[in-house]
Amino acid sequence: MTATIEDIREILKELAQSQQELSQSQQELSQSQQELSQAQQELSQAQKETDKQIKETDKQINRVSKQIGELGNRLGEFVEWQVRPAVVRLFQERGIDVHEFHPGISVKRDNEGLEIDLLVVNDTDAILVEVKSKLSREAKLFVGWVSGSVTHAGVGFHASTQPTFILYLIPPTHLTQRDVDEHLQRLAKFKRLMPRFRDVKALGAVAAMIVPNEVASYACRQGLFVLVQSGENVIILNDAEFTPRVW
Repeated sequence: MTATIEDIREILKELAQSQQELSQSQQELSQSQQELSQAQQELSQAQKETDKQIKETDKQINRVSKQIGELGNRLGEFVEWQVRPAVVRLFQERGIDVHEFHPGISVKRDNEGLEIDLLVVNDTDAILVEVKSKLSREAKLFVGWVSGSVTHAGVGFHASTQPTFILYLIPPTHLTQRDVDEHLQRLAKFKRLMPRFRDVKALGAVAAMIVPNEVASYACRQGLFVLVQSGENVIILNDAEFTPRVW
């Protein structure tokens, strides 16, 4: 059968349409390839940013670990080199003729426990000294993403316009009212758990690198001596008129 002119025209028309559709498909494929390439670039950039943030987080963790170690060393030195050598002299200057001290007392009796940082004694007196020398549950840990400047718990953090992951330890180095209250509880059960001291005068003292004024006043009102770091030395904050409470 011989193709007519109309048949040829129809065939050419269909061929032109097919070529147009193929061209459109090629354009769409090219667009998809461009979008895929852009997505791959963005993914690669995001991966680089993630790797950078992971490295920064590792640095932050290492810095916090170093801070904890340095703080532990400082607190340990406060006890070892300042409080211990000074306690006997300080209380002797207050007219309490103590002559020896015993660090790290731990007692277990009748399902009760008692821990005393420093026990300063003579034949008639025993002074229980609580030293703020350990990181406690009051330590604050700031963890989060920071963009610009942020203040948290009195500590300022600054980052560029890009969000930055921050991990920072805000440690307590100061005496709190809770520390004082816990020491009062310790004093209340001292003679019961250490009956060999039942006939002595039991006194109490608290010591720390930093003692807020309101906490110092509270401790004094409770009849406790307050020892605090002053420069390279340790001093007793209580005035000369102070009368200690006897347990």
